[in-house]
Amino acid sequence: MNKDDLLKHIAQTAYNVGFGAKKNFATYDIVAKMPGLIGFISLVFGIYALIFEALNAKFFSATFIILGVIGMYITVYDPKKSEYANAGKHLTKLFNALKILHGKVRAEQGPLDAYVAELDQLEKEYNNTSMHHQIMFSNWYAHYKFFWEHQIDWIDDHLKFKLLRDKIPLSFLLSAVAILGMLIFFGSSAIGKPAC
Repeated sequence: MNKDDLLKHIAQTAYNVGFGAKKNFATYDIVAKMPGLIGFISLVFGIYALIFEALNAKFFSATFIILGVIGMYITVYDPKKSEYANAGKHLTKLFNALKILHGKVRAEQGPLDAYVAELDQLEKEYNNTSMHHQIMFSNWYAHYKFFWEHQIDWIDDHLKFKLLRDKIPLSFLLSAVAILGMLIFFGSSAIGKPAC
């Protein structure tokens, strides 16, 4: 393996490890914070519904029932919450070790065998640490945390991330297009109805 190939392989591994860390932290954040947020919003809305009659509509009641179901879904992950946090911390350490390895390989003028062995070891540790069962929407949140909050220029130098292909999840784009299509369809249907 030549130096450029090894550097690219380190960058690809660092992407997998760094994104994995952010995905574990995303699951942890959702499990730790969302039930409290849902409870707070429901309480505030319930208080305002006592004052404003318009808030007693069936639409709002159904929305809060759905939020309650989402809260129940999230609590299924609660017993493993600390495991997600610990996996995220460990993967962050591996990510930092890969960044150091990348710097060593860039500066190296001699044989690369020791670095290849170190990379293999870090990849094995990543595979043993990864938690594959993540909560819904953790992928979207992890994309934000990895691409918009994390310093990944050294990885981007090798992998050349693109906005629509890499930095924004495909499932998010498809969902946004579907919602926009529904809004246009139902909006045009409502406009076309005659007034009574």
